[in-house]
Amino acid sequence: HPTYAGAIFFLDDLHNLATPIVQDTALIIRDQFQSFGIEGVNLSVCFSARRDYFSGVRSFAEPAVRFYNKCALEPFTLEETLEYTQAAFAGTRLDLRKLAEWLFGKTLGHPYFLAFVCRELWGHYRARPFTNATPIWPAVFRRLEQIKFSADLAQLSEKELALLQAIAADGPDEFNPAPFVQQFHYQYFKRLAEAGLLIRTGRGRYRLYHTLFREFLRQTK
Repeated sequence: HPTYAGAIFFLDDLHNLATPIVQDTALIIRDQFQSFGIEGVNLSVCFSARRDYFSGVRSFAEPAVRFYNKCALEPFTLEETLEYTQAAFAGTRLDLRKLAEWLFGKTLGHPYFLAFVCRELWGHYRARPFTNATPIWPAVFRRLEQIKFSADLAQLSEKELALLQAIAADGPDEFNPAPFVQQFHYQYFKRLAEAGLLIRTGRGRYRLYHTLFREFLRQTK
């Protein structure tokens, strides 16, 4: 009976756990863990979800919103990237400041991509120590394609994929849908934004969710 010794459950991408209403999942989890507390069971829960996860919550689920302490995970700064790099590659002979700057240039501080690239680099370093990560990048990017980007595209229609490829080829990071609407209805932009592949930056303004995703789309066209 873990009255003193506790445990934390981590749940990733809670928005992908579909109940009749997505946000109801948070209410179900809240009720369960609240009952644990009443019974003296020392268990906690931490989950990740999209930033707008609670925006459509129904009135009876509002207690779930108040139950959780919320923290927005922002892109890392260069100094935060350096701190992460130092933790990931402690004890190596790598120039960690130089590596952190390289990682920041590739990932723009995106926590998922930073963790992914560091994990891949560490695997390469353990197999064959290196001093320069640049020659290893093509192999790392191929892994990113296989594990992340292919999954991003797996549920898309041909039309949605064609729109993403057209956006990637167009040039600027931020764009207005107007040049694309003759071929692609506005509904496609909405669906891709709901899937997290497009980010709505303002009224009538969008961008692809990351420059690495843009690079991938350009290579797959």
